[in-house]
Parts: sequence; C-alpha cells; structure tokens
Amino acid sequence: MESQLSKNNNMMIVSYPLIKPKYYKSLLIDLVNFMRRPIIKPSIEKSTTHKIYDTIGLFFIKIVFSVTVATLLQFIYEPENQTSVSMSDRFGPLVLLLVGGIILPIFEEITFRLSLKFSSINFALTTGTFTYYIITKAVFKSRLSLMDDTFWYRVIAAVIMMLIAYVISNRKRVRQILQEYWKKHFRLIYYVSCISFAWLHIFNFELNLANLLFLPILTLPQLFSATIAGYTRIAFGFKYPLLIHMTTNTLFLSLTFLPIN
Repeated sequence: MESQLSKNNNMMIVSYPLIKPKYYKSLLIDLVNFMRRPIIKPSIEKSTTHKIYDTIGLFFIKIVFSVTVATLLQFIYEPENQTSVSMSDRFGPLVLLLVGGIILPIFEEITFRLSLKFSSINFALTTGTFTYYIITKAVFKSRLSLMDDTFWYRVIAAVIMMLIAYVISNRKRVRQILQEYWKKHFRLIYYVSCISFAWLHIFNFELNLANLLFLPILTLPQLFSATIAGYTRIAFGFKYPLLIHMTTNTLFLSLTFLPIN
C-alpha cells in the first residue's frame, strides 16, 4: 500500500511539474547554462510532452520577468510605445489580435530565430524578412504592418534579397562555408540575434537622446525574451518560441481591451 502511494505521488509530480518551484529553478539553470555556452544541438533529448511543459514554464518565467521590469520602469522612465498606439488606432480588436498576436510574431521569429539553425531556405527567409524590417524602420520610417505608399517597395526589395540569398547560399561551396561558420561561431550568432532583436525595438519609441541612453533598460524585457526564444528554438524546435511569442503578444494585446485601460 505504501509503495503504491509513493508511486502515485511520483506520477503526480511528473504529471504536474508546473506547480513545483524546483521545476522553475531547473528551467532557469538550463537557460543560464545555455546562455553561457550556446550550442547548436541540445545536450539532452526530451519528449514532446516535456518540451511543452518546459515551454509553458519558460512562458510563465518570461511573463513574471517582463511585468516586474515594466513595473519598475514606471518609477524610472516610461516613454510611449508608438507602435502599440499606431496599431490600436489603425485596427479593430480582432484585426489587432490577428496582426499583433499572429502575423508579427511569425515575421519576427523568422527574422531573428529561424536561421539559428542554418539551411539555405532558413537563411533566405531570414534575409528577406530582415531586409523588410530594416527598410521599413530605418529607411522609410514606417511601421511593419502599415500598408502605405512604400509598402510594395519594401515587399519587392525583401523578395529580391530573399531570392538572391537563396541562390547564393544554396551553391554547394558557399553552403559548406556557411554551415562551418555556424558551427564554429554559433555563440556569436546567438548573442547577436538576441541583442539585435532587443535593441531594434528602440524603433517602437521616439528616437530621442533620452530613449537612446535608456536603450539597454527599455529593451531589457525583449532581451530576456530573445534569450528564451533562442534557447527553445535550438533545444525544442521553431514552433516552440513561436508559440511563446504569439501567446505573449496576444495576452498583452487582450489586456489593452480591458476597461481599466
């Protein structure tokens, strides 16, 4: 009887890891170890169920961190997020959730996470979306989701760069060189993807001296999100960081509809 009770307790612990504080500690340890020494292949194979649990656990950790940082920033410095305001003005609730909760996360995950695992098609897609991102933000000073007079120029430029990147990177010799570079310099690639994802969010705010000086603090939630997304991309697969990204965006966009706002 005692043996059976112990077995049932163990099964419950395994089945419900999200209620155990030690589980979150282990997740943070795995994340920190990966951040210190990023590797392309995960050191431990996990089942799909375990991956789902870890993804949900990391999502909870991300939310707690983001809310904590955002709350502290309110007492220090809180500039207006112009992108959120612009999207709220242009879209109704359902379209806002579709664009901000689904389309933009797919776009950003392709841009910053897809090519963490190299292939010619991944590299080409990332090149195309990154081109669209830079041309939109830095050249035309526009919004990613804004279909203005420059929209098709941005799309055409992105498609051209994507095709060029695919043709070049798919050449056997070039592909071998890039694959070798990814293996030797993955740590650098991971760090650059995290920092670029975070710091490019400065375009969400007015580009003034104060915002530039506070750049590392303003984008701290995005930097933490990028470290988690990069880790889950490599350890679990592309769909897992995409799920976290979609869920986070949808959650925070949904909160803007509450009467308290």
